[in-house]
Amino acid sequence: MPARRSALTALSAVGALGAACAVWGIGIERYRFTVRHHTVRVLDPGSAPIRILHLSDMHLAPWQRRKREWVANLASLRPDLIIDTGDNFGHPDALGAIRGALTPFAGTPGVHVHGSNDYWAPKPRNPFRYIIGPSLQPPSVPRLDTEGLDAFFEGELGWFGLDNDSVAFDVRGHRLRFLGTDDPHLEYEDWDALDTSRETLPDAELTIGVTHAPYRRVLDDFMDRGADMVFAGHTHGGQVRVPGFGALVANCDLPLNQTRGLSTWSHGGREIPLNVSAGLGHSIYAPVRFACPPEVSLITLAPRR
Repeated sequence: MPARRSALTALSAVGALGAACAVWGIGIERYRFTVRHHTVRVLDPGSAPIRILHLSDMHLAPWQRRKREWVANLASLRPDLIIDTGDNFGHPDALGAIRGALTPFAGTPGVHVHGSNDYWAPKPRNPFRYIIGPSLQPPSVPRLDTEGLDAFFEGELGWFGLDNDSVAFDVRGHRLRFLGTDDPHLEYEDWDALDTSRETLPDAELTIGVTHAPYRRVLDDFMDRGADMVFAGHTHGGQVRVPGFGALVANCDLPLNQTRGLSTWSHGGREIPLNVSAGLGHSIYAPVRFACPPEVSLITLAPRR
């Protein structure tokens, strides 16, 4: 009898802990929006710094007013450049909410690429499927208003689309070159299209790679093409992390210890900074984040010492 009581007590404790974790992850942490700050010293000594706001994985739905207003208020940070690494839609009818969140950034230079949830609507998935490997696109889901999203980003905000494309422009007196891919998770990257999409770009002080999903093959390809830094999203930082251990999944082949934040990517005898945003959202069918609050990154590119 005492052994049975001990087992019931232990089972009750586990159940209570699980319930508490669920309440925290579903009811609290997914609303704890955070700005993650980093400084990267890659500019020439004595030059002006550049503040980059890295947005990713909003997965915005029409009813998510709290998230929409928080993102809109980020305009008060007065960034010099916006980098959006995709998955803006969280629902087929979310374009109005996306406009409400990002309209305050009109006039701020920016670049963007697409993620799978800029093309295809979300669908319920078995969360344990992510343990096995990266998710696959369901065969029959609604197509999203990608054209409307691009018209807003590029026509109204003035951002450059970088899906298998490149561009160069000046930010605070620095000539920056951007190389971007369409979503590698859908295997939409096309380096041949990127290399021939525009005339040869002028020399630049810094070359920045921009992609949605940080697959190893894509990071290596960026470095082969001279990237000095890469920005990506997609991983959600694991979305559910184990305190003291970290992410359990990356939804791609990126090492688990690089699924969130600033790290270093090595290839071909070089090392460059890699910033992977844990993102601001989650699928509407998996409304939880645990030990991984929703975030944006504010990256200051500073002069080398």
